[in-house]
Amino acid sequence: MRAEAIFTGTELLLGQIINTNAALLSQELAKAGISIFRQVVVGDNLERIKEAIQEAGKRADLIITCGGLGPTEDDLTREALAEALELPLEENPSAKEHIIRFFTLRGRPMPPQNLKQALFPRGARLLDNPLGTAPGIFLEHNNKLYACLPGPPSEFGTMLKEKLLPLLQQYGAGKEIIFFRVLKISGLGESAVEEKIRDLLQGMNPTIGILAKPGEIHLRITARARDTRTALELIRPLEEKISERLKSYIFGTDGDTLEGVVGNLLTLKGLTLAVAESCTGGLLAHRLTNIPGSSAYFHQGIVAYDNKVKVKILGVSAEILASKGAVSEEVALAMARGVRDLAGTDIGIGITGIAGPGGGTPAKPVGLVYLAIDYHGNTQVKRELFQGPREEIKWRATQSALDMLWRHLKDNE
Repeated sequence: MRAEAIFTGTELLLGQIINTNAALLSQELAKAGISIFRQVVVGDNLERIKEAIQEAGKRADLIITCGGLGPTEDDLTREALAEALELPLEENPSAKEHIIRFFTLRGRPMPPQNLKQALFPRGARLLDNPLGTAPGIFLEHNNKLYACLPGPPSEFGTMLKEKLLPLLQQYGAGKEIIFFRVLKISGLGESAVEEKIRDLLQGMNPTIGILAKPGEIHLRITARARDTRTALELIRPLEEKISERLKSYIFGTDGDTLEGVVGNLLTLKGLTLAVAESCTGGLLAHRLTNIPGSSAYFHQGIVAYDNKVKVKILGVSAEILASKGAVSEEVALAMARGVRDLAGTDIGIGITGIAGPGGGTPAKPVGLVYLAIDYHGNTQVKRELFQGPREEIKWRATQSALDMLWRHLKDNE
């Protein structure tokens, strides 16, 4: 079954809200074995919504709309669907009863315009909405399926999972699933990853997709099969080939995070950690302590933003700061050593850099970051030059620090 989705709402086009419904829809349709080939966003305009429905109907077996089922003048989906299919709008008694009951149970007067939500294209079925006044619409017409779901995320998700997907099983959905597994890579760029696995990208089932994330590359292996076990059997040989070529860069799979993997290694080895941060402002400590059980290994975090703090708390030499500058490998190493000594931990990490947007010079541009690790007195420092806005530079700096630590931990297993 091929599906297309149409999301309505001028607020989506203006970027005033994030379309979380799109991600949920794709995830749930994949579980049901329904391939979604296109998603479009249309403003609150009757002709454009109508045109989008007609265009989708030429290509897809299932057309799902989201939004535009409310009682106001800019809620136009039901009218657009009726015009697109050349069907009259008729009052649905069950929908009318649902709307009236919704207000009665809450002891609130019902504005008359709410009854607009009871108008359905001829032949359409009601999809019950337990959380709101807008019923969903389901229609089979000319061998195509049309489903109109409300826009509020809680209503959309509930109706999708509890009403629409069970109904679609009658039309063949669920006989096959779309299952994917994600391999997560650190320390290697997108083009370098592709170069190493290019000959594996041509498969039809399973397939490989490459997704670039800040500081990470994700390889998504997707298989279509009758059940999860069969899908995993299809995926496993391909995953093994990829792992052979990228084993020194793959830090985890699916829901794994780099900070979580690092935390597991620290726990297994019984090691402790402290961090000293300047340009990242505590973001590394935040990520590390987001992991449940991190108190077993994380002992201290210092945000040494001002040079006086670097000297007074971490013991960084004022002479080094004067001669080399705060953004230098010498200061990063001194910060790592200083915080390890201060906390009495096995490992210390130091980060110093220029997150921008100002403060850069030709010699030390915005995005320049030095990262250092002191592991039982053995030290390493790395120079990075990151691109992007301030928050992205900070994130990439912490990602690079976690990658350094991960490699130290796994290489010393």
